[in-house]
Amino acid sequence: MIIRSATLSDAPGMARVHVDSWRTTYAGIVADEFLARLSYARSEEMFRRFLAPGSPEGAGQCTFVATARDGQPEVGQIVGFAHGGPARTEIPGYSGELYAIYILREFQRRGIGRRLVRAVAESLARSGRDSMYVWVLAANPSRRFYEALGGRLLRSQQIQIGAQSLEEVAYGWQDIQALIDAASRA
Repeated sequence: MIIRSATLSDAPGMARVHVDSWRTTYAGIVADEFLARLSYARSEEMFRRFLAPGSPEGAGQCTFVATARDGQPEVGQIVGFAHGGPARTEIPGYSGELYAIYILREFQRRGIGRRLVRAVAESLARSGRDSMYVWVLAANPSRRFYEALGGRLLRSQQIQIGAQSLEEVAYGWQDIQALIDAASRA
């Protein structure tokens, strides 16, 4: 896998990963009707807005994609991405946030998630952020990934996804360098 900064031309591939990952990861958690209404076109437009050069929506943010190498299906195919930036929720002691990380199911458990988290954390550290948190649905079994990276459970809140009220939890790392180190280990 190759991890690199996302460009505007990556928006269609990121949209595919975003929609397909939601449909596999959140099946049985988020209502089937909501998942069925997800749209590649709407997702692509969202990515185009914040990836556009000079976009105010993307200011201070970083986005990385994981792409397939030679010998793998569709060389250059985007198989995952991560997006982060300044903290959007006031959590005392935390200045950065991992907004999203999605990896196609067939490419999970290969170390791609760790590499994407590391890329975002390193970018946030370079921009002067010394800590980071991420929100994840409490019912998502992948939340153990953040625990394995040393994330500390910070708080929970209710959110609306479609007509559903679901619990999400925040995991945080007060020392972003410790997260970078944990994500660097195989």
